[in-house]
Amino acid sequence: MASEPFFPFSTWIPILDGNDEARRLFDRHYSRNRYADGRQPKLFVGPGQKMVLTTPCRRALFVWRKFISDDGQQGVNCAIFRNEGAGLSSSLIQEADNLADQRWPGERHFTYVNPRKVASLNPGYCFIRAGWRRCGITKWNKLLIFEREGDTHHPAPDTKGQAHE
Repeated sequence: MASEPFFPFSTWIPILDGNDEARRLFDRHYSRNRYADGRQPKLFVGPGQKMVLTTPCRRALFVWRKFISDDGQQGVNCAIFRNEGAGLSSSLIQEADNLADQRWPGERHFTYVNPRKVASLNPGYCFIRAGWRRCGITKWNKLLIFEREGDTHHPAPDTKGQAHE
């Protein structure tokens, strides 16, 4: 197996698209599309440049993807973020932001959140706590769009009195 890059002083560990543990987390993400014929391709991220990250405990998955967006969004897309208890979501997002800034300096970060599929009264709140802002809604399926300008170092969020995000 090829060696994977190492990010010192980071919660995130880079892994390869197609990693079995990452796929299991991805399979539980609301955006997971399943083929009608039941096939499960080895790679799950999609085309373009990508950075697939997991935590040492394998309870969180973050995927960055740089591709040509059909809806005209520019920058690097947070294609998947799933946290099943690896830490405070906003802190995990901030660390992933810093890694994306290293790989794609100056690029805008953006993501889509389906407010009908997340169990939150404030969909995307963890991104807002991480320094992102809501910037629109997609026309076709009414997904919320969040963004963060590139190369913006974020301090750790204030977590006093927060049980979770």
